[in-house]
Amino acid sequence: MNNLFDIKGKVAVITGGSRGIGEMIASGYVQNGAKVYITARKADPCNATAERLSEFGTCISLPYDLSTLEGVEGFAKEISDREEKLDILVNNAGASWGEPIDTFSEQGWDKVMDINVKGPFFLTQKLLPLLRASATPEAKARIINIASINGLNPPSLETYSYSTSKAGMVMLTRHLASRLVSENILVNSIAPGPFPSNMMAATLATMGDEIKAANPMSRIGEPEDIAGVALFLASRASAYTTGVCIPCDGGSSQLGGVL
Repeated sequence: MNNLFDIKGKVAVITGGSRGIGEMIASGYVQNGAKVYITARKADPCNATAERLSEFGTCISLPYDLSTLEGVEGFAKEISDREEKLDILVNNAGASWGEPIDTFSEQGWDKVMDINVKGPFFLTQKLLPLLRASATPEAKARIINIASINGLNPPSLETYSYSTSKAGMVMLTRHLASRLVSENILVNSIAPGPFPSNMMAATLATMGDEIKAANPMSRIGEPEDIAGVALFLASRASAYTTGVCIPCDGGSSQLGGVL
């Protein structure tokens, strides 16, 4: 029982790991003994985050643009050159776009879909050999997809491609889980509510008090909240769990709330 949440010595990849929820998960993994690779489109923030987290353990920056197949293949090749197996893949990189329905652009649709759905699927595909090399009946490999409560319930904001992409991540999780469970690879997703991040900064600046007041716990998420769920899904504690989406939102998606 003392080792239920142990991930010491595990090799993890976290996309979008330079800031926000990705950084929160990376920090939790590094401080609990995993060797963590983070990637993001912008090299300087990615390198800076890896340097900062390396004070607590091993965090390596490999900046790539995972919205393109070229970027996905380049990143997967570099991981494959460095590691013989991969224990944990966290598909977190994401983008949002807000625009009124009457003028919502193709650019706003395609950019979000490429980053939020296309990238995670093809990165998972390219990293499957390393995940399979790690996976055993006793110690299963893990894929953790970061969805959103906006993929569970329609948001009030006009972020149509974002909510649709996150609903797609929930179904992609279930589909991958069904396909890969026989290969000892568990696939689950997390649906975060509002957390302090660059993506949420504008919304929290204008609606923060309203969001907190409507939340059943009267607050937004803290780094330990999302890191705890991610640790559960990466460890022995969740060895009998696959194909599920766990809300991490203070109860707002189930008990009512505003976002």
